[in-house]
Amino acid sequence: MSSQRSTSSNKITDDELTALILRLQTLLPQLDQSRHGRVSAAKVLNEICSYIRRLQNEVDGLSGRLSQCLDSMDLTGFDAEIVRDLLQQ
Repeated sequence: MSSQRSTSSNKITDDELTALILRLQTLLPQLDQSRHGRVSAAKVLNEICSYIRRLQNEVDGLSGRLSQCLDSMDLTGFDAEIVRDLLQQ
């Protein structure tokens, strides 16, 4: 299989794009189609980006809290390694 695809196989159809936007919209309760009707693709993409940023901030905060908890626990090196391995899965 060639590493370079033809240009036509890389193009996405309007129907595929619409389906992807609708799938993204279902991830955002605030843009529930049944309440808001049709929402522009730009609004869905903007809201998805904001949602991802909020999730990343939440992950960062939780990671910091977890790190503080682990630091305050009296774990042996072996126990700490087990906990870290479990968290990375």
